[in-house]
Amino acid sequence: MWIAKHLRLSRAYSKLETLTSERTAELQRLTQRLLRVQDDERRKLARDLHDSTGQTLTALKISLSFLKESCDPSTLALTADVEHLADQAIEEIRTMSYLLHPPLLDEVGFACAAEWYIEGFAKRSGINVHADIANSSSRLPKSVEIALFRVLQESLTNIHRHSGALDAAIRFQHEGDAVILEVRDFGKGIPEERLRLLHGVSAETGVGLAGMRERLHELNGKLEIESDIRGTSLRATVPLPARPVSVPLPARPVSVPQAAWGEVRASACA
Repeated sequence: MWIAKHLRLSRAYSKLETLTSERTAELQRLTQRLLRVQDDERRKLARDLHDSTGQTLTALKISLSFLKESCDPSTLALTADVEHLADQAIEEIRTMSYLLHPPLLDEVGFACAAEWYIEGFAKRSGINVHADIANSSSRLPKSVEIALFRVLQESLTNIHRHSGALDAAIRFQHEGDAVILEVRDFGKGIPEERLRLLHGVSAETGVGLAGMRERLHELNGKLEIESDIRGTSLRATVPLPARPVSVPLPARPVSVPQAAWGEVRASACA
């Protein structure tokens, strides 16, 4: 009788374990889909801001320039103020558009987009950021570039909001068949109790950190966090897919149109 009861409990536990595993996998798929939709919406919103609202404000400036030609001195100062406000709005919209989804990320890849973002972050936050970003002659997979860029954004946002640091360091490198992004601040660190929660999977880990983990999990990557009184270090590792081996063809002269050289140069990160 005891054996039969034990078998029933074992079967029930096995079913519960299977159900939990299925629900966890389903939740991960839904989260990853949500992140992809979020990225698509950010890209679309960035394009709409730049192409629609930005162009409307540019047209406003053109109209103001014509208006200034027929203004009397008493209203000239007012049109100058309006023009200044239009310039300010154009700059803010351009910055917002690029923060949502920087064109550099699509055009030239993660390394250049990261350098641009870090430079802007340092100016906006007043935090001195030392960056060591390794570039590569070949592009990373698009999904890897987007994931790394969002991890970088979220990490720097957390540094600005929570660390109290005046200095930070970022390192991006290729190591064999993987890429590694390290973000470190020299602030007050994370309390030990909070750090234990961050190493778990509870809701208290926060949406930003959960999003980073899900992005990396989808790519078979991992996220590591270390913290003490000297600051906090975050390390994201993403394995790269094996590249197919190609057999070189016999060399032959290739004629490149002169106009194409500009496109080739434009594709490199300045």
